Amino acid sequence: MFSFDLLLDAVVSGVLLGCFYAAVSLGLSLSFGLLDVPNVAHPAFLVMASYGVFFLNESYGVDPLLAGLLITPLLFVFGLVAYRLYYQTFEKRGSDAGVRGIAFFFGIAFIIEVLLILQFGVDQRSVTASYIGKAWRIGDMRIPFRLLVAFAVAAALTILLTLYLSRTFMGRAIRAVAQDQEALRLMGADPIRIKQWAFGISTAVLGIAGALLIIVAPVNPTLDRSYIGRTFCVVVMAGLGSMSGTLVAAIILGVAEAIVLTMFGASWAPAISFAMLLGVLAVRPQGLFGRRS
Repeated sequence: MFSFDLLLDAVVSGVLLGCFYAAVSLGLSLSFGLLDVPNVAHPAFLVMASYGVFFLNESYGVDPLLAGLLITPLLFVFGLVAYRLYYQTFEKRGSDAGVRGIAFFFGIAFIIEVLLILQFGVDQRSVTASYIGKAWRIGDMRIPFRLLVAFAVAAALTILLTLYLSRTFMGRAIRAVAQDQEALRLMGADPIRIKQWAFGISTAVLGIAGALLIIVAPVNPTLDRSYIGRTFCVVVMAGLGSMSGTLVAAIILGVAEAIVLTMFGASWAPAISFAMLLGVLAVRPQGLFGRRS
């Protein structure tokens, strides 16, 4: 029987899980939402970052969150290179990427997956830390510390990225390049460099997100397939480019998944993201926090 206590547990777990979904979706909200780059390789970048965290934790005993920070600069450079390849292949030639752009990033995702399998095998990998495996008890409720860590870090990432986009010159330029590139050129700024910088940031935040991913649960090279639907659902449902909206939409998805998981079982939970996405688009095509065109 589905009791109030089970519902409360599901809601609390869903909020914490939703914050984790927000952390792994923020970069996509920037690259796809603001730059209109169809980066379907975003979850593969995320898993790659998790394996970087695993390597530092396994080989040198580095705390997973610190390891995520350490690999952030490398991911930033990786993002710069990935966007430059995308630009040289499509945007520079003045062609609409469309399906070919999606195929381009699917190809990158496939290469990453193969390289991870060759290097680490197909077995699941996990990390060790003092807060993994422990829980905070409130009465009969048990809240894992790993989800609390994900909640706090996701909230901090959302705040920092929102402030960066709204308070800094480069952040405002990133928002401007998504609206009017010609006007930005007239102001003496190079839209291509700004977009490349923004894509680098969208990839760099996956250092922390990848750390959270492997903290929350073990990873394997094919895990990116499980997050393609979730991340795009969160970004589109929030409204393209809305950082705060991404957090709220992710929490809504997390709570919905937790409730469905509790009531109907694990097999139904993955379908809820697509059902919610279709429902939101039917009522509000621009997303929950997007502006009407």
